[in-house]
Amino acid sequence: MDTLIEVKNLTLKFKTDEGLITAVEDVSFSLNRGEVMGLVGESGSGKSVTAKSLMNLNAMNAVYSPESSITLHSAQEEIDVLSLKKPADLKVVRGGAISMIFQEPMASFAPSITIGKQMIEQLQLHSDMSKQKAREISIEMLDRVGISDPSRRVDQYAFELS
Repeated sequence: MDTLIEVKNLTLKFKTDEGLITAVEDVSFSLNRGEVMGLVGESGSGKSVTAKSLMNLNAMNAVYSPESSITLHSAQEEIDVLSLKKPADLKVVRGGAISMIFQEPMASFAPSITIGKQMIEQLQLHSDMSKQKAREISIEMLDRVGISDPSRRVDQYAFELS
C-alpha cells in the first residue's frame, strides 16, 4: 500500500508550572492511501493531542521527545511535520495535505457560516482552484466521511450537523 503518513514513537509532554505533564507516550501508526482510521480511547487519553500533532497544531508549551517523528509522504517529497516552524511551510500541511474536522463541530466551525463556505474557503486558500471546483471537492469530502445527502448538507450550518 501507499503510505500517506507515518507516526513513530510519538511522545508529547506539556510544560506547566508544576513541570512536564505527559499527554501521549510512544504512539506509532501509519495510514495508507484509501484507509480510514479512528483514534479511540477514554477521555484524556491523548486522542486530540495525537490528531493535532499530525498538523503541528498543539499549544506552544508542547514538547516532543527527540525520538518522535511524523512523516507525511506526498507525491513530491517526504515532509517532517514536527520540524515545520514557518507559517508558509505549515500551510502546506494544514489544510493542504491534511485536513480534519474535530469531534465537536460547534467548536471547529464558525456557527454563522455554512459548512460548505468554510470548506471552500480553506480549499481555495491552499490551492488555486475555482469556487465551483472547491464546492465539488467539499461535497465529495462530506460523502467520503459518511455525511448523508452531501449536496444538500454542504449548505447547512455546523449546528445542523451536530
